[in-house]
Amino acid sequence: MYFDTDAGGVVHNIVYLRFIEVARTLLAIQMGMSFQEIERTGIHPVVTRTEIDYKRPAKLGDELRVEGRVVEWSGVRFWVEFEVVRPADGRLLVKCRQALALVQMPEGRAVRLPPGFPASLSLGT
Repeated sequence: MYFDTDAGGVVHNIVYLRFIEVARTLLAIQMGMSFQEIERTGIHPVVTRTEIDYKRPAKLGDELRVEGRVVEWSGVRFWVEFEVVRPADGRLLVKCRQALALVQMPEGRAVRLPPGFPASLSLGT
């Protein structure tokens, strides 16, 4: 979109985080963390750290694909990785790694990851 780019038609760095936010939300839904389930349980996935490497710029008109997966988990924290790729040439544009925790609201306390995470996520309560 025009509003995602600068005067030279290059995608702003912060826009990639918005793309990743969308991909992370879709990944959470695939794992059983629908908005309804989060509301029912009061358990929210919360980002605690973001690492991002900008490899190449995307430009106005580029189609992009964001791929995400859970790559590591233990205790109360899990890591997801994302890649933003331009399918037209297969080029990797951005790599991102995020740490998340499940947090019980409104108390704000961390919740242990359920047994079998991430394959069979069940938020319980």
